[in-house]
Amino acid sequence: MRTAFIKTLESLAEKNKDIFLIVGDLGFGVTTNFAEKYPEQYLNSGIAEQNMTGVAAGLAMSGKTVLTYSIANFPTIRPLEQIRNDVCYHNANVKIVAVGGGFCYGALGPTHFATEDLAIMRALPNIVVLAPGDPWEAKAATEAMITYKGPVYLRLGRAGEPNVHKSPVNYQIGKSITVKEGNDITILCIGGTLYNSLQASEILERKGISVRLISMGSLKPLDTDAILKAAKETNNIFTVEEHSLIGGLGSAVSEIICESRIPVKLKKLGVTSEFPDRVGNQEWFLKKYKLDSDGIVETILQTLKNKQ
Repeated sequence: MRTAFIKTLESLAEKNKDIFLIVGDLGFGVTTNFAEKYPEQYLNSGIAEQNMTGVAAGLAMSGKTVLTYSIANFPTIRPLEQIRNDVCYHNANVKIVAVGGGFCYGALGPTHFATEDLAIMRALPNIVVLAPGDPWEAKAATEAMITYKGPVYLRLGRAGEPNVHKSPVNYQIGKSITVKEGNDITILCIGGTLYNSLQASEILERKGISVRLISMGSLKPLDTDAILKAAKETNNIFTVEEHSLIGGLGSAVSEIICESRIPVKLKKLGVTSEFPDRVGNQEWFLKKYKLDSDGIVETILQTLKNKQ
């Protein structure tokens, strides 16, 4: 996804000289070409994320469309006060880009886990929160956030994620993307869980369960209409996220369904609120929290069995 992001940004920056990218002393293999092509639109702030965010807010207030870029928690949790007070409070045109959502950098330990970011960002006023599901969505989300005037948080995977969509998608802020239709259950997924959710849906289909799969690439604003439609037309909704079960997609969907009073069953799949006592690669963590395709299938089948 990060490759789709940077290539799209390079194309946009060629036409729009107000686009400005600030990095926190990393991403050299990713952003080197951008820096060489557009040296007047690029700055390495060093390992100083609070300062990076303050500079971004100042540039945005002078008319620039500014992006900050770093790994996982570094452009979000470390400069949270600056995001809240400098960016969101002033509704500044700053786009916060985090690469490595969830456990992408799992082998580096809890300091590099991004499992609370969606909850924290969606709680801030004025900010849009996006988490595309594959490279096609990442490309379209980048284009959408550059067009949008105001703060945006863009959560990306790392690299090498497979394309789920076969062609460019119609990605809109505040709208979901229906990947496949179904009548028995709905899977609402966000970010990099899209591929595993698709695989899980195919396994479930072979077991006679009709699955509606929806990519919730825009967490804030959220596609309330798609959620309520699924609640009315399918018997069960499952949310899947590589994120804490507290405050992310599952919580947002729960709020909507609870207030609607539609009698649909809901099960949240995600990460329990804990610091794991071991480290491992992303695949290991997905299996641990049953967010791989087999784990998603197991949880759904067990939930349906228990409710019957």
